[in-house]
Amino acid sequence: MIDCRGLDKDGYLRDLSSWNHGVAADLAQQEGIVLDDSHWEIIATLRDFYDRTDNAPSMRPFVKLMKTSLGEDKGNSIYLMRHFGGSPAKTAAKIAGLPRPTNCL
Repeated sequence: MIDCRGLDKDGYLRDLSSWNHGVAADLAQQEGIVLDDSHWEIIATLRDFYDRTDNAPSMRPFVKLMKTSLGEDKGNSIYLMRHFGGSPAKTAAKIAGLPRPTNCL
């Protein structure tokens, strides 16, 4: 279980380098999410994007990224909300060990 001192007030990792699959599973559990292969596919895509751009995308760019990377059937708001709830960009970034996306309320 992740130590809450390692999280900021919104539940994001303070030290992004401390992320691993176990941390992701703990963060997902705190959000009421059980990670499956489709979650991991989204998380890997987000982490790769962050590694290349140093940016955690807000919702519109997140949807576009998923559409471009994973296809039309996975690159839409409904699919992402089914996986990560009502604020998929924020929740997915949190579980992926990324900072809170800019422009997300």
